[in-house]
Amino acid sequence: MKEKTAQLIIIFGIGGFMYGLIEIVYRGRTHWTMFLLGGALFTLLYYINLSLRTRSMIVRGLIGCAVITAAEFVVGLIVNRKYSLKVWDYSNQPGNILGQICPSFSFAWFFMTIASVYLSVFLYWQLNKRFRLCQDFG
Repeated sequence: MKEKTAQLIIIFGIGGFMYGLIEIVYRGRTHWTMFLLGGALFTLLYYINLSLRTRSMIVRGLIGCAVITAAEFVVGLIVNRKYSLKVWDYSNQPGNILGQICPSFSFAWFFMTIASVYLSVFLYWQLNKRFRLCQDFG
């Protein structure tokens, strides 16, 4: 059980770090809530990617896009609308919903999901070697 917990912490940490780093590169800033959102999303995408390994990249990209967009909407309603933290605002983007999500960023999440597929497979093999957690990837 310690090994599984360590695996989850590593996956969560990588996701949180990467999400924050992308925000810093793209916007010049981030917020601590984005570390939590990125960690949770990457952990979820990691397991989705592994469970859908026989599906096409398009299918995985669309599923990841939907998951990230839904999570961004829910978290945005909480951190931006309820608590007024002003972490992001897509109000000036075409097709936005309540300033929390928009088609252009959902499109970007599709491509980020494709990248997460490759990172998930790499991490799976590295963590499997280190912790001997799983059987065969297929």
